[in-house]
Amino acid sequence: MAPEQSSIADLDEVVVRCTACPRLVRWREEVARTKRAAFRDQEYWGRPVPGFGPVDARIAIVGLAPAAHGANRTGRMFTGDRSGEVLYRALHDVGLATSPVAEHIGDDLELRDVRITAPVRCAPPQNKPTPTERDTCRHWLTAELDLMRPTLRTIVVLGAFGWQALLPVLAASVWDVPRPRPKFGHEAHVPLPAEDGGADLHLLGCYHVSQQNTFTGRLTPAMLRGVLERAKELADG
Repeated sequence: MAPEQSSIADLDEVVVRCTACPRLVRWREEVARTKRAAFRDQEYWGRPVPGFGPVDARIAIVGLAPAAHGANRTGRMFTGDRSGEVLYRALHDVGLATSPVAEHIGDDLELRDVRITAPVRCAPPQNKPTPTERDTCRHWLTAELDLMRPTLRTIVVLGAFGWQALLPVLAASVWDVPRPRPKFGHEAHVPLPAEDGGADLHLLGCYHVSQQNTFTGRLTPAMLRGVLERAKELADG
């Protein structure tokens, strides 16, 4: 369905109806029914989560997948969980978000020149999509980045999973991805020449904003802000 969509708004409407991966459908809906005790009075989203941010953004952030009690609850990427608290505060600190707090869809938060997306759109058990689920979901990210092509200049990838999932998407699009494939690393920077005569793309790596990384100090707020500032500089060209 994705290639038929002519706008990101249309794409987002179709994404939320996807039922292609039976295991993920069962899990996201089970979590939405059983809920976490702290959110028992809330209605969970329980569906695939579309990207969030302006359609003409010059920067994209690619994560992993929605969190079971985060975006799977709120319906917005990185909203309502600890990882999102870290990410949105950093985005606000560097001028890419209107607020440092992301709680729910109706909180008036807006992103500036950045759109957040993921290679897998449904919350997976143990936060671990299978390779088949990753590949089945790939066409959504392909379509989204293709629609962002006129303005997209920089992609920040949060974690090795997103990096590995994104490279085939870019290689199948208009950018020249080198071989052997570039390895993920924090602050990794890979310029990707365009093959369509348009602007080149800059690929940046950043440790994921998971609690495992932020609680241990592997990723500090300063480190995250540094990558986001670099993304802005590269997008400015």
